[in-house]
Amino acid sequence: MRKVIAAINMTLDGFCDHTGMQPDEEIHLHYAELLREADVILYGRITYELMGFWQSLVKNPSGEKSMDDFAQAMDQVPKLVFSHKLDSLDWESASLANHGLKEEVLARKQSGNAGEKDIFAGSRSLIIQLMNLRLLDELQLCVHPVIAGSGLPLFENINDRTALKLLKTKTFSGGAVILYYKPVYE
Repeated sequence: MRKVIAAINMTLDGFCDHTGMQPDEEIHLHYAELLREADVILYGRITYELMGFWQSLVKNPSGEKSMDDFAQAMDQVPKLVFSHKLDSLDWESASLANHGLKEEVLARKQSGNAGEKDIFAGSRSLIIQLMNLRLLDELQLCVHPVIAGSGLPLFENINDRTALKLLKTKTFSGGAVILYYKPVYE
């Protein structure tokens, strides 16, 4: 069965607003590789629209290899978008979800065999919903060495206490650390 993995950047004080941190070349390379390993990445409307920035880099590369490589990986990974407002999507590799999050995720999890590519969640709102539905198998938090002081809190509106088991860590030379956790639902 495929795993559902949430991968998101956050500040040390728990905010996931993209303006609060500056991913470097090493982080872009890490996430480009992660996207290449994904069967699909799940987005809500807002995050999907923010990711449109990378679509512009596919058309007009920046010349910075790590960013351009990430843009290519982002362009190629299948994207499933959950939205009540969007009627169409401008990314060829994107489609609108036909069912609710729970139904889509359960169907995709059960359709895969061991060793197949996993399902990634890259949207804060979907990560929260997946945690509340107890469908998240792994949480990868890339904690940047910055205190934002304000912004969009990652863990807002979580219904229940969720213990996390640390699986491993990865440290980047710029000071960011990815904490790989498995939720232990009670």
